[in-house]
Amino acid sequence: MPEIFPVLLCGGSGTRLWPVSRKSYPKQFVPLAGQGTLFQAAASRMLGAPGVASPLVITNSDFRFIVAEQLAAEGIRPGAIMIEPAARNTGPAILAAAVHVAATRPDALLLVMPTDHSIPDMDAFRAAVAAGVPRAAAGRIVTFGVRPDRPETGYGWIEVKAVPMDAEAQPVQRFVEKPPLEIAQTMLAEGRYLWNAGIFLVSAQTLLSAFTDHAPDLIDPVTAAVAGARADLDFLRLAEEPWAEARDISIDFAVMEKAANIEVVPLGTAWSDLGDWNAVWRENGGGTVAQGSVTTIDCEGSLLRSEVEAQHVVGIGLQDLVVVAMPDAVLVADRSRSQDVKTAVAQLKARSVRQAEVFPRDHRPWGWFETLALADRFQVKRIVVKPGAALSLQSHIHRAEHWIVVSGTAQVTVGEDVKLLSENQSVYVPLGAVHRLANPGKVPVVLIEVQTGAYLGEDDIIRYEDIYARGDEKGSAR
Repeated sequence: MPEIFPVLLCGGSGTRLWPVSRKSYPKQFVPLAGQGTLFQAAASRMLGAPGVASPLVITNSDFRFIVAEQLAAEGIRPGAIMIEPAARNTGPAILAAAVHVAATRPDALLLVMPTDHSIPDMDAFRAAVAAGVPRAAAGRIVTFGVRPDRPETGYGWIEVKAVPMDAEAQPVQRFVEKPPLEIAQTMLAEGRYLWNAGIFLVSAQTLLSAFTDHAPDLIDPVTAAVAGARADLDFLRLAEEPWAEARDISIDFAVMEKAANIEVVPLGTAWSDLGDWNAVWRENGGGTVAQGSVTTIDCEGSLLRSEVEAQHVVGIGLQDLVVVAMPDAVLVADRSRSQDVKTAVAQLKARSVRQAEVFPRDHRPWGWFETLALADRFQVKRIVVKPGAALSLQSHIHRAEHWIVVSGTAQVTVGEDVKLLSENQSVYVPLGAVHRLANPGKVPVVLIEVQTGAYLGEDDIIRYEDIYARGDEKGSAR
């Protein structure tokens, strides 16, 4: 049996699940249907199965530390975390994985999976993969389909050449993009269609051949980007210059809709891409779904969710609504119009509303921070530093800072002075002073930071030293 390399695609923005999912912290990192995140569930899906290697993750620079942290929380050591220099869609990303694996194991199989889907039955998923292995090893591209139970217009569909459909791989007749309702109803009634789960199994060599046949212009720039990749801590950064030459194209348009050697295996399990709040409502059992600090009275068919500890959401007499409360934004929508959330985000972005893309909690390799209050010339933040972590050695041109330790023990450097601060102790960091905050202890450090000054942006930073090797990369303040 050939070795299987899970390839986890970890990009995207998830705008239809706003305000919980945003460009800076998309839905795969958020617990939506269970205790863990969708990314953690995807990374664990084949863990420990015979002949399965450690997962290969493809993500971008902004998400790399979130990826590493969530994998570590599950006890998963990745085979590699590949960093895309710029977003180029799924085509170049998957080709990069194929080039990387083919360099040492051309006959190995790639199990390509999005990381923002829900597949609750792990055994059924593994059984479907096992059914596809012989066909993938024989040079076929095996995709996986879901038996439809409604005329869904938010998914792509796959038409098979023969019915009835069983658990074996069958030739694909064609792919259908997200259809209008009338066509979806017809396809459901015909019984010859499956939903496209966006998951496929293929040998590295077969996939390279498919790109050579159907998207040959991608081969040289992506191969050069992989060949020129450099190690950065625990990450593998693809070379920027050749990657910039790669065309922005999905794997569907680049290969899947053109190749003739594609077969499909029915998954045999529930599946959802959790693409909107209606899907999240359905995934959590339907009826009235209450998540977080919520009270419902005489509500029907509604989802109410609060992400704020101190903000209790109360719904009275609601029917078929979605209510999602975040510290900086609240969504109230008719559940049947969940797809329109994406339109609302586009309008917010056009008006330069910060909440359109920026998550209120800003995750960093050392921990996270969130703004509690912001006004002219001052800002108040809560900062949490993980055990053993440290912020960069830095200074600011436009602001001074006051730090008050709430819990834990912080090691504070201000100029030449280095000292330990415990609960209820504070320190003043003057404007221009070189300083650093670190956590030498075994428990998280929580502190309140009060910034004062003429400019309070995260880009007001001069970094002198950083254990995370972030240099001057954009958006890497602190």
